[in-house]
Amino acid sequence: MTSRGIWLAVAVATAGLGCGNLPDYASEGRAGVLDGTGPRRSVANQPVGPVPGPGDIAPLANPLDGDPTARMEGFHLFNQFNCAGCHGGRGGGGMGPSLRDPAWLYGGTPDRIFASITQGRGQGMPAWGTRIPEKQIWELTAYIQSFRTPDEPEPPR
Repeated sequence: MTSRGIWLAVAVATAGLGCGNLPDYASEGRAGVLDGTGPRRSVANQPVGPVPGPGDIAPLANPLDGDPTARMEGFHLFNQFNCAGCHGGRGGGGMGPSLRDPAWLYGGTPDRIFASITQGRGQGMPAWGTRIPEKQIWELTAYIQSFRTPDEPEPPR
């Protein structure tokens, strides 16, 4: 089956499922877009979705930022959930990346750390969002944010 045939099959199949958001190209006089007889459009400069990166959205602040109790609880959770098993003792790195580095692939702002813990990341970081309550994820974030600062609970020697 050609790609044109696949698109037609998908359009017919989804239309039969009551998918009301498919445009009715035939009634608009643009049937050639679906069946390949219409004009070809270049895809070279077509947007494919949102541009990755932070954009103009301000990062979400950690609601527990500056709370020494939250940092200490995050330290205990880091050990309890065996984060050190991948990220090494005190987050220094192991089979997972070091959390003590100043630059991170997915960003080191509180919202990015929270998202990495919650949603997981490719190449091995599991998603903990359904297993750990939000408050504990923010405590872990507070602890990780304290690395390389005077506020870090029990820093490496």
